[in-house]
Amino acid sequence: MLDALGGEHRPTPEPWELVALENGFDVLFSGVGKSNAAGVTARFFDPRVHKGVLSVGIAGALPGSGLRLGESLIATQSVFGDEGIGAETGFISMSEAGFGAFPDGSMGRAHDAALLRLLAPLCDRSGVIATVSWCSGSDACAAGVVQRTGALAEAMEGASVALAASRVGASVPTAEVRVISNTTGDRAKQRWALDESLVQLGAVLGRICEALG
Repeated sequence: MLDALGGEHRPTPEPWELVALENGFDVLFSGVGKSNAAGVTARFFDPRVHKGVLSVGIAGALPGSGLRLGESLIATQSVFGDEGIGAETGFISMSEAGFGAFPDGSMGRAHDAALLRLLAPLCDRSGVIATVSWCSGSDACAAGVVQRTGALAEAMEGASVALAASRVGASVPTAEVRVISNTTGDRAKQRWALDESLVQLGAVLGRICEALG
């Protein structure tokens, strides 16, 4: 990935390590999950230095999305998909319970419109990406994420990155880009292309680096 961003011959960073590239990009390897993503963003993001925050990685295609393995997706919005209460009547989001994560009381953030206009043509699709703590290994679980969020894909970090960035610098532009590495739903029937998706992610990041440079 660092090669795609102009960091040729640089070693892969350790989790929570910042790599400052010569072209002006600061790259962070958060590790998996919401806590890692929010923590590393809050620790290193400085709105006096950084012009924006981009969360990148792989994702699982949700049912009905039409996304194919290896396709790239830019988030119009990153939404927490499973922060809530499991009640007899069904899922109650933390926003409905009065404890929304974002400053506006919601559980998601719409990304910067100007940044989307610039980056969307470099990706195959655009739409909502859900951020989850537990990935969908059953058809019912995957359908629930779609019902709650309207997302096309699920990943494990994007909304946390956007939340931490918005708390540190309220007006900072954010974006999330993912490449589809797998399908979701019944785990026995899932299809995976992890290596291929990482290669494609590098290609997408190369185009993004050129556009932002």
